[in-house]
Amino acid sequence: MSIRTYRRRVAAALAISLVPLLFAPWPANADPARTVTISVHSDAMGRDIPLEVILPADTSAPRPTLYLLNGAGGGEDSATWEGRTDVLDFFADKNVNVVTPLEGAFSYYTDWQKDDPVLGRNKWQTFLTRELPPVIDAQFGTNGVNSIAAISMTATSVLNLAISAPGLYRSVGAYSGCAETSTQPGQDYVRLVVGARGGADPTNMWGPFDGPGWRENDPVVNAEKLRGTELYVSTGSGLPGPHDNLQAPDVNGNPGALLNQIIVGGIIESAVNGCTHGLADRLNALGIPATFDFKPTGTHSWGYWQDDLHNSWPMIAGSMAAQ
Repeated sequence: MSIRTYRRRVAAALAISLVPLLFAPWPANADPARTVTISVHSDAMGRDIPLEVILPADTSAPRPTLYLLNGAGGGEDSATWEGRTDVLDFFADKNVNVVTPLEGAFSYYTDWQKDDPVLGRNKWQTFLTRELPPVIDAQFGTNGVNSIAAISMTATSVLNLAISAPGLYRSVGAYSGCAETSTQPGQDYVRLVVGARGGADPTNMWGPFDGPGWRENDPVVNAEKLRGTELYVSTGSGLPGPHDNLQAPDVNGNPGALLNQIIVGGIIESAVNGCTHGLADRLNALGIPATFDFKPTGTHSWGYWQDDLHNSWPMIAGSMAAQ
């Protein structure tokens, strides 16, 4: 995809107002007693961070931990794993701690160079890789083995988190994210998320767009540092697929929601598809193994991310020896 085409599609996405989507009800088979909400203090950000933890099915032995990040809303809106997918049912029989932050909207879960007038102080990379894991390990008696997975905005974040903390994560699942941040297409995507949606100044994150901060946080540029981490990376093509219909749970019979999902979700997914091919080419050139799932259809929406979590779980579980 050419840069001109990419930018035209991003501009089109910005021009279309997003239609609020209905979210799925609490899963019928979920056990509320296995889901707890905790707060962990971040010295780096000077505040307490709420997190949701799904406990293992069997807590009689130490278990590994999957850090599962929400998308651009950071868990501060209704667009969450719990609200839009079967995540509670899916993990009901699995022996793993699942930890999800409930803040961090539009922050890219990175360490910002400057405080932002809208988003405040963001030192998420420090929090997620250095401050949080020891607390989770101590409070929940884990075995110290970790993996991480995320969607959309945070699918970029999880790659950078793995790069910044070698050995912390056995595996990474990145679903529908743009792995490029120092190219024009990648920076246009950041402008869309941080600037247009978040109302913040993207240059407060990594500095001027032509500065070194953007290359230092570009997973494609720094792909060599992903060597040794198991990777599952997925994206749709942007064309309507099996989850783009009125009967889809994320649409719930709402024609406006379906139109939004097909048009806006299709444009965004087509754009991140190009980023994902860029990452695949880079890893292939470096001889770094990874699993890529390039789906022939699929928009930027939750039905496909639920599939991605299910499809990537055997690899993630195997990397952690999770039962």
